[in-house]
Amino acid sequence: MTNTLSTTFDPAQIEARWYSHWEENGCFRPERPDAEPFTIVNPPPNVTGSLHIGHALDNTLQDIIVRYERLRGKDALWVVGMDHAGIATQMVVERQLEAKQDKRTNYSREEFIEKVWEWKAESGGAITRQLRRLGCSMDWSREQFTMDDHFVRAVTKTFVDMYNAGLIYRDKRLVNWDPKLKTAISDLEVEQQTIPGGFWHFKYPLEDGVTLDSGADYIEVATTRPETMLADMAVAVHPTDERYRSVIGKHVILPITGRRIPIVADEHADPELGSGAVKITPGHDFNDFEVGKRAGIAPADMLNMLDAEANVCQTADGLVPEEFLGLHRFRRDELNGAREAVVARMKADGLLIPHVAKTKKGEEIEHDAEPRQIATPFGDRGGVVIEPWLTDQWYVDAEKLAQKPIEAVRSGEVEIVPKTWEKTFFNWMENIQPWCVSRQLWWGHRIPAWYGPEGRVIVAEDAEAAQSLAGPGVALVQDEDVLDTWFSSALWPFATLGWPEKTDLLEKHYPNNLLISGFDILFFWDARMLMAGYFNTGSKPWKKLYLHGLVRAEDGSKMSKSKGNVVDPLTLVDKYGADALRFFMAAMESQGRDIKMDKSRVEGYRNFATKLWNAVRFCQTNGIGASQSIAAPPARLAVNSWIIGEVIETKAEIEKALADLRFDAAASAIYHFVWDRFCDWYLELIKPVFAEKPSPLEGRGLGEGNGEASPGR
Repeated sequence: MTNTLSTTFDPAQIEARWYSHWEENGCFRPERPDAEPFTIVNPPPNVTGSLHIGHALDNTLQDIIVRYERLRGKDALWVVGMDHAGIATQMVVERQLEAKQDKRTNYSREEFIEKVWEWKAESGGAITRQLRRLGCSMDWSREQFTMDDHFVRAVTKTFVDMYNAGLIYRDKRLVNWDPKLKTAISDLEVEQQTIPGGFWHFKYPLEDGVTLDSGADYIEVATTRPETMLADMAVAVHPTDERYRSVIGKHVILPITGRRIPIVADEHADPELGSGAVKITPGHDFNDFEVGKRAGIAPADMLNMLDAEANVCQTADGLVPEEFLGLHRFRRDELNGAREAVVARMKADGLLIPHVAKTKKGEEIEHDAEPRQIATPFGDRGGVVIEPWLTDQWYVDAEKLAQKPIEAVRSGEVEIVPKTWEKTFFNWMENIQPWCVSRQLWWGHRIPAWYGPEGRVIVAEDAEAAQSLAGPGVALVQDEDVLDTWFSSALWPFATLGWPEKTDLLEKHYPNNLLISGFDILFFWDARMLMAGYFNTGSKPWKKLYLHGLVRAEDGSKMSKSKGNVVDPLTLVDKYGADALRFFMAAMESQGRDIKMDKSRVEGYRNFATKLWNAVRFCQTNGIGASQSIAAPPARLAVNSWIIGEVIETKAEIEKALADLRFDAAASAIYHFVWDRFCDWYLELIKPVFAEKPSPLEGRGLGEGNGEASPGR
């Protein structure tokens, strides 16, 4: 390594050279056995992922802290690794097969999984190389993967232990079903989009001899999803709505299917919305599911009218007419779907109440539906409308697991920074719903459950243990599903350290000291780590949680590929250097507030780095080298006494800022010291010392000689 700086500041060459030197010499490994430990884990990026601007922010903040603690003499460990990303990875490999006119179902499960491992070996993990380019000082010698053998054992043990503790169970409930991926997904993986839709009004005939007080022999219902009426099981009205009080407990004859369904009283029906009467489809709507249960309909008896691909199938009572079977739920390509077919049939039967609109000229025009903008759930990966679907899935009793994390945050045992996020944390945790953890995929941690005769379910760590519990000769079939990837990543703070084995690393580095994450994964990951940590280890996973904001486009909007406003951090690194980007991130990060991307400021910090480079070159050419001690040398010149005082003051500012996790304040202290005091004042004041002529300072009795100008002396 040369000590002479070149005349040109070339961040790409400099950063690559130094990073390689640091990694090759093991500078990022915790090798101070007697020192106080400091531990931080990175949110494991997907094995399919590439560095995005959010990663750049998150990992920059982590790197600042871990380098700082390392410099303070601590045995600092920054755990690095990747998540197997069940849905995303399976999608990537299936697309590769499709490009070759092939498909997953042409292979056995084992053969397909082998193809996934082949893909990982060839193409997976590009993001780890990109994290190196960002300068992240992670312990690469212990890189983790959530499908490593020791991690699989940790996941399996957690599932079995939770099951035996009554915290995991199988239940028939509505899930968010992605018809494209053909799997259940989490509530947190659903994105609400507002799209054009309609509000249809239908007549539901009352059974013979029943009329409303108004004399009408039907109830008017309004819906944004007419196709689901094929599985309607009730009509709900508000218990205080005078228009319908006389018919509560009576029945309507559902059009098209002829199904006789009750009129129930439920506060879910809003008297001010539409007609005040609501069709209830408990097998295809989350609110209706709860209304149905309150009306005494057991989940096992709720009707399902769609298959896994969202095509109409026959309901359990066999009342869906054959002409609707096989239709997709919506119009697709040039083919009408179930929605269009239901509306057409209701119109033909005289049961559609048209929407009357007036033109600018005052003319009345009838439309089948009232145009509306409808909030619609989409899968964040499949990109299609999510279908509430009634299936048997595995659930975690999140309500019970949430109790200790709630107590820990409330007591201060776990600190959330900024504190303003505590209210959001408590609101979600105190109203938490059961967590569906099963996914209908092949790639991932297979659920350790086996099914035997007469519906017997056996949960065990492996097939041998399951067979032992079932008894010899009992035929068992393992569950086909895998676990939600957030279930396995919830174990990250301790499984990466060797748990469930009692390793020295686990003993020393757990609980972790700090977790840094975006606020957008507070419930995806952070809260679930708290649950898993307390359940598996009896202890918090980390002492402090810092939640940073999002990096947004220059106009403050959210970055998205569809808007074309995504910024590639690697492009910025190529142009300005990693240090310039990192300094921008630190300077703009202010206690969790969102950051507006500003390339001109990144360029400005590149200029700052150039300024510092040139300052060091100036010092080198005048014989100033690295200090041989941490303590400042004796100062005879007043200007040196002044700059030493400025260093001490700046150091105190930085220490306070980082103790408070005020990255912007730390960056500001460094910037102003380097630019304003060191470069603009100190270097200018000592230039006469290097000139072989009397210093203007000497006449004031501020010192003599020129050697003392070196901070190293």
